[in-house]
Amino acid sequence: MTKMFKIALPDGSVREMPEGSTPADVAAAIGPGLAKAALAAKIDGEVRDIMRPFEGDSSLALITSRDEKDALELVRHDFAHILAEAVQNLFPGTQITFGPATDDGFYYDFAPTAEHGPFTDEDLPAIEEEMRRIIARDEPLIREVWTRENVRAFFERTGEAFKAEWVMELPEGEPITMYRSGKGENAWMDLCRGPHLASTGKVDPNAFKLTRVSGAYWRGDPKNPMLSRIYGTAWLNKKQLDEHLVRLEEAAKRDHRKIGQEMDLFHLQPEAQGSVFWHPNGYIVWRQLEAYMRRRLDVAGYLEIKTPQLMNARQWERSGHWGKYRENMFVVPDEIPSTEDDAPILSGDAELMALKPMNCPAHILVFKQGIKSYRDLPVRFAEFGCCHRNEPHGALHGIMRVRQFTQDDAHIFVTQEQLVDEVVAFCDLLDSVYRDLGFDKYAIKLALRPEKRFGSDEMWDWSEQSLRDAVAAAGRNTEEFGWEELPGEGAFYAPKLEFHLSDAIGRTWQVGTIQTDTVLPERLDATYIGEDGEKHRPIMLHRAIIGTFERFLGILIEHYAGKFPLWLAPVQAVVTTIVSDADDYAKDVAARFASQGIRVETDLRNEKINYKVREHSLKKVPLLLVVGKREAEEGTVALRRLGSEERQLIMTVDEAISMIVEEAIPPDLKR
Repeated sequence: MTKMFKIALPDGSVREMPEGSTPADVAAAIGPGLAKAALAAKIDGEVRDIMRPFEGDSSLALITSRDEKDALELVRHDFAHILAEAVQNLFPGTQITFGPATDDGFYYDFAPTAEHGPFTDEDLPAIEEEMRRIIARDEPLIREVWTRENVRAFFERTGEAFKAEWVMELPEGEPITMYRSGKGENAWMDLCRGPHLASTGKVDPNAFKLTRVSGAYWRGDPKNPMLSRIYGTAWLNKKQLDEHLVRLEEAAKRDHRKIGQEMDLFHLQPEAQGSVFWHPNGYIVWRQLEAYMRRRLDVAGYLEIKTPQLMNARQWERSGHWGKYRENMFVVPDEIPSTEDDAPILSGDAELMALKPMNCPAHILVFKQGIKSYRDLPVRFAEFGCCHRNEPHGALHGIMRVRQFTQDDAHIFVTQEQLVDEVVAFCDLLDSVYRDLGFDKYAIKLALRPEKRFGSDEMWDWSEQSLRDAVAAAGRNTEEFGWEELPGEGAFYAPKLEFHLSDAIGRTWQVGTIQTDTVLPERLDATYIGEDGEKHRPIMLHRAIIGTFERFLGILIEHYAGKFPLWLAPVQAVVTTIVSDADDYAKDVAARFASQGIRVETDLRNEKINYKVREHSLKKVPLLLVVGKREAEEGTVALRRLGSEERQLIMTVDEAISMIVEEAIPPDLKR
């Protein structure tokens, strides 16, 4: 008698299917439209191949292109495998390593043959065409379970040394999945966990593009061979691809490194790898942002503090960061003993100090000074703290990813009863700040407990639920705010809310965060006296709104394409002359603007006015005040706005000053 499995569907119905049947069979039984649209399946919450047979009674949700997140990951994974097959078809002898899906596409690492040498961008068009041929053949992607020894023997026989090395590090006796593309002796094989679509033809041949080639070390280790990494972008359809390519083009125009140079904001150089040299213009923007944030924090009841950058390694051991974060910390000796000739600088007994990679342990040390009562809580400590993290060279990116950075950091010490209200207040403050800075759209995500963590399950249960309750109380656990839970992505000491900004061209940036921490107060012995007269542990909320100044300023530059709101602009206005006869008048006008707090410069060069307009437009100066002989005689200026199609406005100097002063007021001071 055939064994039957009960398959529960999302609508609550249950279908009985014979042993050996697949999710594809269920889709076909429901209807031909669904059978065609179904890409994969969620079995008891796990994404699996649609052709993989059921193993028992299961819950089933079929994945279609409407389930965009899951569908995109599947499609991008398939494109990576199609890329690898195409490369080996065109360049026999090339070894394959690994190729995951990424946030906007995929990549694959290859060990090219000595005959061909490293791949270059010139190879990409031919590879794209071969990928389309593979897609057109619509080869089935078949999942097979092998033993580790059989996989190793296969890869050694086919000359795949990298795969043969890797597979031997997998646990002995663990079943390993291989995927076969096509049939017979000419089938292409790869080691992969899956899942995959049913066949290569399930992806859209017009929805991908190979974008670039770079070098990458095998397993990320510079001691290992250099590989060729081929990147691609992939989407569900051509429309999505075209929209993405337009975004890429726009992003290139907005690159903060390019605009930073044009506006003379900052520079980077190898002598200070991962640190920023801020120029006067760039530091003006920094100071305006810092002053704005300081005003917002003052009104919200934060107490600003300043803590040391260097602390003894023993403090980092007590906090738990030494064991979890040591490789990312800059460590120095407490004292360098005198040396003779080539004697070693450090002895084995030397005390070690570390530049702080974060501010939280120091804030607990401030909290512990003096006895705290429940009446003192909440205590909100804020610090624009300079921190250092030893990021790998390859991870550094302009001012977005650096080694030295200043955080918009704060830690709030609360009782259990105060936590929800404090998180709600933080959400309201963050919302107001983002809107002031020009970001009207952001998503909120709850990052849940990771596999390796400090603290009890009961503590994590309570902390995670408290954040859920707070977001609900703030009215932000809705589709409008992109509410989502992220299993396994919390910090080792606490769950956290993440706030993901959307910029002017639709890119998202994870910026703000708030985390509930009961671990660090325990490890560093922070207490307060409760209403019962006994000692209690406070809960520590780690929170940031803009994250790091460096990265956030990079985001602002790209969001505005350098065209900052007037209150943030480093140079708010330039008074420029048409003829040299107006030089003295231009200087007088500029002096009157400066006396009212406007950041103004003069341009008295003997150049044509159209040349000056173009040059100051490139520097993103918001306002250009043009003066000539007529303006000098009448006491007026001709005002041009950056990027405006309107004709220049003629107004008196007093009218211009009044208008610009009003417009330059920071948004928080206008309320």
